Amino acid sequence: MTGSAQRLATGLEARPQAQHRALKRLLGRPLAVLGAIIILVFVMLALFAPQIAPYDPARTDFLAVRQAPSSTYLLGTDDVGRDVLSRVIYGSRASLVAGVLSVVIALGLGVPLGLLSGYYRGALDELIMRFTDALLSFPFLILAVALAAALGPSLQNAMIAIGIASAPTFIRLTRGQVLAIGAEEYVQAARALGVGDGRILARHVLPNALAPLLIQATLTIAQAIIAESSLSFLGLGVQPPTPSWGGMLNTAKNFMTQAPWMAIWPGLSIFVTVLAFNVFGDGLRDALDPRE
Repeated sequence: MTGSAQRLATGLEARPQAQHRALKRLLGRPLAVLGAIIILVFVMLALFAPQIAPYDPARTDFLAVRQAPSSTYLLGTDDVGRDVLSRVIYGSRASLVAGVLSVVIALGLGVPLGLLSGYYRGALDELIMRFTDALLSFPFLILAVALAAALGPSLQNAMIAIGIASAPTFIRLTRGQVLAIGAEEYVQAARALGVGDGRILARHVLPNALAPLLIQATLTIAQAIIAESSLSFLGLGVQPPTPSWGGMLNTAKNFMTQAPWMAIWPGLSIFVTVLAFNVFGDGLRDALDPRE
């Protein structure tokens, strides 16, 4: 076997060992594990909302308007007598779906553009990076609000807006990883063996860039959940009567003194979910750090 082929084989063999060490380091971080458990709980709530929620989230009870938490309504009711607990449980669906799918859209846009920009350089690199810089010149939330307003109020359009607004981060991150990985010996070995550009990108560059992309995706999901809640609060996301945490906060702002529980529970849900993703993302970053 030639020296180039040996270096390439060694790089491929090292990947499973590195993944095992990363998993072991991640499990050794209690806060990251706790964050993962909280995320899993909210995912289960979203998936099994019809079985878990005690009431239909759209069901009104005009004899229990703004009723304080009780044995009948554990988290109280809202301004038209709807059960807050049921709406919080169903609201997790909108937030998690928006968070995950927005990041999928951002990855779908950002990763291919970043790969092309970092690998081929030249005029294509200049064009993509100037476009990216133009998007990054706008604050993330302002750009998301502007895009959502242009597309129209709906959860689908909110996800598209958040995905587009998040894409520049993944473009720059992917480009940086391609530039660094492209200089590694195993990539140079693949080129020396005559491997084509497409195969190098798919087999050697992209797999080794996945760790930072995965970490950024986890942290961006938290950002996307906040953005979706903000858009729903402004009336640009999930439309009533479909429950969403941001929409619940929009309704609750008019009853902060009479019925504070209307704001406490959706607000706490946003806080806990975002914190869980951030803590898990930090633990994942530490676990995947090659210097550890």
